[in-house]
Amino acid sequence: MPIILRLDVMLAKRKVRSNVLARAIGITEANLSLLKSGKVKGMKFDTLEAICAYLDCQPGDILEYAPEETPDRDTEELKQAG
Repeated sequence: MPIILRLDVMLAKRKVRSNVLARAIGITEANLSLLKSGKVKGMKFDTLEAICAYLDCQPGDILEYAPEETPDRDTEELKQAG
């Protein structure tokens, strides 16, 4: 998936334990664990807002876009450019 969650990195930088964050923002430790591991398909903006407020960070500190490059896409772009 091209969206990478860096929540574990931000927790380490802020020296906040997962269980503390989970309680503070009102989600289960199990759901926070899924967020940290990136095994989710989505996240509510309310949850993202609560995480950012508690950790004093921006969404870009937690989320990273890393597009998957495919040969078909590159070939198609070359055809259109030429």
